[in-house]
Amino acid sequence: MNALEKSVIACPSMALPFIFAFLFLLSGDFRAAATAAECEGRWIYIRELPSRFNTDLLATCDDFPLLFELREQQEKSLLPFIANHGLGPRAHNRSHSWYRTDPLFMELLFHRRMLEYPCLVADPAAADAVFLPYYAAIAALPFLYSPDQWNSSALHGRDLADWLRRDRPGIWSRRAGHDHFLAVAGAAWDFDNDPAQTTVWGTAFLGLPECYNLSALTLESRAWPLQEHAVPPPTSFHPATLGRFNAWLARARRSRRPALMLFAGGAASSSGRPNIASSIRAECELRRDLCDIVDCSRGACAHDPGRFMRPMIRARFCLHPPGDTPTRRSTFDGILAGCIPVFFEEASAARQFGWHLPRRRYSDFSVLIPKEEVVFRGRRIADVLEAIPRARVRRMRNAVLELAPAVMYRRHGSSTALRARKDAFDLAIEGVLRRIRRRVQAMEQGTNPLVLVGEDEEEQHQQHLQPRVGDAADSAIYPNVLSVVRTGSTGGGFGGEPNPENSMVAFARLLCSCKLSCWCLASGPGD
Repeated sequence: MNALEKSVIACPSMALPFIFAFLFLLSGDFRAAATAAECEGRWIYIRELPSRFNTDLLATCDDFPLLFELREQQEKSLLPFIANHGLGPRAHNRSHSWYRTDPLFMELLFHRRMLEYPCLVADPAAADAVFLPYYAAIAALPFLYSPDQWNSSALHGRDLADWLRRDRPGIWSRRAGHDHFLAVAGAAWDFDNDPAQTTVWGTAFLGLPECYNLSALTLESRAWPLQEHAVPPPTSFHPATLGRFNAWLARARRSRRPALMLFAGGAASSSGRPNIASSIRAECELRRDLCDIVDCSRGACAHDPGRFMRPMIRARFCLHPPGDTPTRRSTFDGILAGCIPVFFEEASAARQFGWHLPRRRYSDFSVLIPKEEVVFRGRRIADVLEAIPRARVRRMRNAVLELAPAVMYRRHGSSTALRARKDAFDLAIEGVLRRIRRRVQAMEQGTNPLVLVGEDEEEQHQQHLQPRVGDAADSAIYPNVLSVVRTGSTGGGFGGEPNPENSMVAFARLLCSCKLSCWCLASGPGD
């Protein structure tokens, strides 16, 4: 570790503002390579926020003992994982592409990568979109893990909203915030509370009227996304050159895979209630000749990619049951390993990552086994997977590895050849620009700019999934509610008149919460 990285870990709040300012000057080299024609409709302005909204927050990450208790990790400090601009320290001394990455620092990773974006503009009036480098998930830590601030969770983000209202307000008011976006290193559900209500968990950041028009890149979206779109969580693989990326893919392609299936996860729930994770563990224990288990209890896999990547590269299928929330980071680790994902509900991926995983092609690269079939009807996962012909398995594995660039975040400062391959960051920026473009066009045409479901041209053609049980009935009973969920508020937030439908937004949120609760009951704790 060099002296610069040590200084960042020792005192991030002092070092990083200067480092980001220096990198912003250097980023002109990247911008010069892009022509005006190539940047047409892609110009982004990075809002210069005070350091209290981003880099200063990094120094507070270790101030919440409850966070480490709930994570059950051996490490009792998060500061080392700030290294390499959020990629974390290298997995081992000789590693060139593997890091001990913590998804909490995705916001730092996005901030650093935005400085290399080739179409940055210094004049906000000339920008097609405005990036807010606000570390929302880190700013939320005191409201989530400090008991004396649990009743103040409605304050999360209000200081940012006040600052945006005061500092050059014309940047926001030009398009009422519809052209603003940010990255949020967490699930949208954690920031979805009603500011006027007492909360049990989470904050009200996305529920603030000032934030209705923002676009948020989150690690998981809600059942009916309001402001957000889900993007893959950072894995531990961050190559800097095309040669290293291709070398890994070649290894994954030629790897022998003696294990039929693999499950990487924590211990089975002790609640005694039937759930999919417990059913998977029970089947794997009985069929150790076909199934490998990677024990990730007590955070053992959180920062140790070797612990799970070596078994994944030797398995044909990787099992990804829903946990406390529908999605799993291991889905994307498995894709990089060429391990065919097996899902147990559509919310685990097919309803989440439309910009990165093609929705119409899920059957080409994954297997869906409804969890009810396994938990309540005794269907054997191994029987389903063994019945798939070998030729089809090979085609599926090739399709999985074709997706690897789309779920990988390359290292900042990577080679020109690797930058020519679109990674997860590039696809996220393209997606949010499409979303913003459609909103701005709608606003200019005098229609509702918050077209939040099926708004993306590519996703509109990919919507082929059947509705879940209850969706059709809900649409018939609550048509106005679901319309509000899909359209939200058109108010500008800062001083604008509230949308008359906002009274329905709270009820729509309640309906979404009920949906989540019903899902939790079906899945069971500890899944």
